[in-house]
Amino acid sequence: MTTNNMRVLVTGGSRGIGAAIARLFAGKGAEVFVADLLDDEGADLAAALGERVRYLHLDVTEENDWRAARDEIERHGALDVLVNNAGIVAFGTIEEQEPKAFQRVLDINLVGPWLGMHVFGSSLRRAGGVVINISSTAGLMGYANLGAYTASKWGLRGLTKTAALELAPDGVRVCSIHPGPIRTPMTAGFDDTMTAAQPIPRFGDPDEVARMAYFIATEATYTTGAEFIIDGGATCGSLFVADAEGEG
Repeated sequence: MTTNNMRVLVTGGSRGIGAAIARLFAGKGAEVFVADLLDDEGADLAAALGERVRYLHLDVTEENDWRAARDEIERHGALDVLVNNAGIVAFGTIEEQEPKAFQRVLDINLVGPWLGMHVFGSSLRRAGGVVINISSTAGLMGYANLGAYTASKWGLRGLTKTAALELAPDGVRVCSIHPGPIRTPMTAGFDDTMTAAQPIPRFGDPDEVARMAYFIATEATYTTGAEFIIDGGATCGSLFVADAEGEG
C-alpha cells in the first residue's frame, strides 16, 4: 500500500503515541484524521501538520461519534488505515478498584476499538485497508494492580485476531502493537528504575512505535492477526547481572 492518497484515522491522536503516528503518516503524504477528546491539542496538532491533516472530535465509547467520523471521512473516500490508539490506565487491586472504574477502562480500551471496526468495517473492506490496534505488553503478561488495563489489552489482542479472520476475505489486514514503557504523558510519573532490568534499559520513544505502525500499514503485506512487540526486550525476562565470583 502506498502512502500517497492514503486516508488514516488515529484515535487518541493529539499527544503521545497517537500524535507520533499522525505526524509520521502526514510526513509521508497521507491524509490524516486526528481524533480525540482533547480538542485544543488535537486542533493545534492538525494545524501544525498541514492542510491534509484534520481534527475530529471523537469519544471512542460513543457509537454516534464514530458514525459522525465515518461520514466526515467518507466525504473524501474510503478509510485505508484505522489506528485504534486511544486508551487510559487506572491503578488498583481487584479487590479495591471500583466496578465503574474497571468498566470505564474496558469501555475506552476495548469497546472503543470494537466500535471503530464495527462502524468502519465496510469502508475498510472497500479500501482493502489495515487496522492497527495499540495493545500493550499488558496484553501479553499480567501486571499487579492493573487488572482493568491488563484485561482490556488482553481482550484487544484477542479481538485483533478475530477481526483479522473476519476481514481477511476482503483484503483487510488487522494487527496489534504491544508497546512496553514508552515516554508519553501516561508514563510521566515513572522514573528510569522501571526499565533498569530490561535488555534495552530505557523508555521507548513514541516515534519508535510510529515507525512500527507505518511498517505494518505499508510493508507487512503478508501479515495479519500478528502481534508486534516494542518493549526493549521486557517480555523476554529480567536481565540480572550475576557476581562472577559467586558460588552456586
